[in-house]
Amino acid sequence: MTEATVVTGQSKVTELTYYPVKGCAGITVSEARITPDGLPHDRAYVIVDEAGELRWQWGDPRLALITPHPVGEFGELTLRAPDRGDLMVDGRGEAEEVTDLPGQPYGAVDQGEEAAAWVTGVLGRPSRLLRVRKAPGGTAANHSRLHVVSRASLDRLNGHLTERGAAPLPMNRFRPNLVVDGWGTPHTEDTAARLSIGETELAFTELTVRCAITMVDQETGRRAGPEPLRTLVDYRKGEDGIVFGAYFAVVREGRVTVGDPVKVMDAVEAMDVMGD
Repeated sequence: MTEATVVTGQSKVTELTYYPVKGCAGITVSEARITPDGLPHDRAYVIVDEAGELRWQWGDPRLALITPHPVGEFGELTLRAPDRGDLMVDGRGEAEEVTDLPGQPYGAVDQGEEAAAWVTGVLGRPSRLLRVRKAPGGTAANHSRLHVVSRASLDRLNGHLTERGAAPLPMNRFRPNLVVDGWGTPHTEDTAARLSIGETELAFTELTVRCAITMVDQETGRRAGPEPLRTLVDYRKGEDGIVFGAYFAVVREGRVTVGDPVKVMDAVEAMDVMGD
């Protein structure tokens, strides 16, 4: 780790987004109180198949068309999707019985038959909607962290896409919680050991390994590959895969507002990623 530094410049928060249902559309807000678990209600619900396995966008790209609308402070939601009536859920479910999910460090409460029929109708395959409950010693579905991507990183990618004749991509392909603008160097999030934002302080945990979900158009709910993975593999391939963005844990909770300055309080050496 390097000696402590403070990098401010004009860097600031420009987007703050949480995803009430894992894999579904996000909700962008102007401010939020961030807790040790991350953004309130982030990935508070999940959609699973008949075996209880999580559904994800590459397998079910129409997840992107499900838009949650918060209606209360305790995680109540109205879900909307094209050509479907609204679904309202309160998170309690019909039996408050926590079920362990295969391969996941948390449990969940089934939201009942009406919710199951609704998500099945949207996705076209048998599915159920569950509200996440922390198991003893477990974590939330967002793994209690924030996903950070900088505008400079996206601009660098879009420059490469333009050079090869491909269309630039919007930030929502990468589904970040927090977007930072104003860093002069792309991928500054890779080396930011600690960030100070508003009242909060965040600590780097790991780079974000990208998967096929980045090839799903978030507006149409359709697979639209091969970008960005075709281009990212040329210059962002690390030891564990293609990386773009970074995860941060919350070490000091507090309120964050769009427009807050972002300070890099400490830095680490860049990890071994193919350069561009």
